[in-house]
Amino acid sequence: MPRPDVLKEIKEAETRADEIIAEAESDREERIAEARQEADEIRESAREEAEERATERLAEAEKDIEASREDLLEEGEETRQALVDDASDRIDDAVDLALERFEEAVDAQT
Repeated sequence: MPRPDVLKEIKEAETRADEIIAEAESDREERIAEARQEADEIRESAREEAEERATERLAEAEKDIEASREDLLEEGEETRQALVDDASDRIDDAVDLALERFEEAVDAQT
């Protein structure tokens, strides 16, 4: 093969190689951009999912707290009512005792 043809083929091969390299670099940059975009989407999705779970857990905790509060209020009301009932039962005894002591005091003076 004549020398000018060999040089021409070398130049063409170098041009093709440069084009292949440029295309590969362009593809690489495109893939990097796509990967970054996908990573951003994954992070955003994970953040949204975490917020949803946190909201759900907070709602469950509030529900549990409200149930505990209601139980405590009910228990307190039952205790209060028991004390009121007990005090009411003792009022008659206390009045009878007070009258008896009063009568004894009056009798002691006469």
